[in-house]
Amino acid sequence: MRAMRAETFSGYQGLKLIELPKPAVTKGKVLVRTTAAGVTPLDHTILSGKFHGSKAPLVLGNEGAGVVEEGGGTDFPAGSRVMFFGAYGAFEDGTDREWVAVRQEDLCLIPDNVDDVSAAGVPVAYLTAQVALTLAGFRAGKTVLAPAIGGSIGNAVTQLARANGAKHAISSTTNHAKAEQAKSLGFHEVIDTSLEKLSDGVRRITNGYGADIVVDGIGGEVLSEELGALASEGHVITLGYSASRQTTIDVTNLIVPQASIRGLNMFAQPKATITDAWKVIVSLLKADAIKPIVAKTFPLAEAAAALRHLVEGRPFGRVVLTI
Repeated sequence: MRAMRAETFSGYQGLKLIELPKPAVTKGKVLVRTTAAGVTPLDHTILSGKFHGSKAPLVLGNEGAGVVEEGGGTDFPAGSRVMFFGAYGAFEDGTDREWVAVRQEDLCLIPDNVDDVSAAGVPVAYLTAQVALTLAGFRAGKTVLAPAIGGSIGNAVTQLARANGAKHAISSTTNHAKAEQAKSLGFHEVIDTSLEKLSDGVRRITNGYGADIVVDGIGGEVLSEELGALASEGHVITLGYSASRQTTIDVTNLIVPQASIRGLNMFAQPKATITDAWKVIVSLLKADAIKPIVAKTFPLAEAAAALRHLVEGRPFGRVVLTI
């Protein structure tokens, strides 16, 4: 089978299209013919040699969609369309290949109204977003801030919060064109940080109240700015560092509102947590209350170009490999 593998962690040039044996089905594993695979910032982090625990050579990709061929039992019979997420592409070979043996517990049936390409971009973004909202104590009526409306986490959190009854579901962008694009897609609480500070925008939208929950997938100085937008007893969930792993914070932004901040590692989540998140996501997908946004697709052989487009082109929406 064809696979796009990182032979070395040396940047885009480390990716090579190679032939590998088709995986064998073992106990607890389901053979899936991959139809699409999501491209994520984690792929770039690993390929740059900056992720702990990953070792080359490694097939990247920790989310995907496909069709069950064998081993799915009665829950996932042959021919079932499934999407999945796990430690694939980080600690074991991932989804950027024609077949993958997936742990049955990592599978979720794709709703009939969602195509495979869109489904491939669901697991990482929406599972992460839903778990983060749950950890932060989200309920209807809360105000949520998730910067970077064009990014996978910012967009997913905003959609999930809005669909589940948030008073405000706020995001942001540094790009004026993206701000206009967001409005055209129905996102009307997006702060254009080329025109105003993030905290000022949040206070404007909430009439001075602030954000009850912040889900940060950016890190760097954005995280620092978010703290200044917190409401009393607000919660920050930090889970990404695409901007930077380093930041400087004003501790009074936590002390004065008696706010809290915690990290989220999706690879460390209990199975029950993921199962509960899937239930919420699938229900909303079936109801068309949330809709994955795919910016561009690339064939498997152009995985390096796809990753470059995601990281350097910064598109509005997901980048997906078709296989």
